[in-house]
Amino acid sequence: MAEEKLPTRAQDFSEWYNQLVVKAQLADYAPVRGCMIVRPYGWALWENVQQALDRRFKATGHQNVAFPLLIPRSFIDKEKHHVEGFSPELAVVTIGGGEELAEPLVIRPTSETIIGHMWSKWIQSYRDLPVLMNQWNSVVRWELRTKLFLRTLEFYWQEGHTAHCRRRRYLFD
Repeated sequence: MAEEKLPTRAQDFSEWYNQLVVKAQLADYAPVRGCMIVRPYGWALWENVQQALDRRFKATGHQNVAFPLLIPRSFIDKEKHHVEGFSPELAVVTIGGGEELAEPLVIRPTSETIIGHMWSKWIQSYRDLPVLMNQWNSVVRWELRTKLFLRTLEFYWQEGHTAHCRRRRYLFD
């Protein structure tokens, strides 16, 4: 059986990219629409990028942290009032353990809202600064059009959050 040829980048860049990722065994489509399975070669690429960046972040004093995957819906609703044109692409959990939840939970579309909530508890004065945090995590956004590695329902990313008492040079200035 003859192997199917890739379209050229000039013919159909999107299809060329998708087929290349699958044929190179970097990732494959999951049985859930918009999700992907990262295969060993793809995960090795992710690890190399993550490790190289992680060393750079730590060299500046950033520490890795983890925040929960589930965020109270009220935190996201607050964000609507602060961000013009806010359009949440959310996955919402309304039932847990067979019971309807008193407040729906949002599967993390980003971590700003929960980090801000926690900082309001942790940072009481300038003596608590600076705060230099980095987070490697997965995020869920209800994407309508997906593309392996670039735009999927669930994706892996890095989030840096800092708080200072005076202006500071950014990591990659």
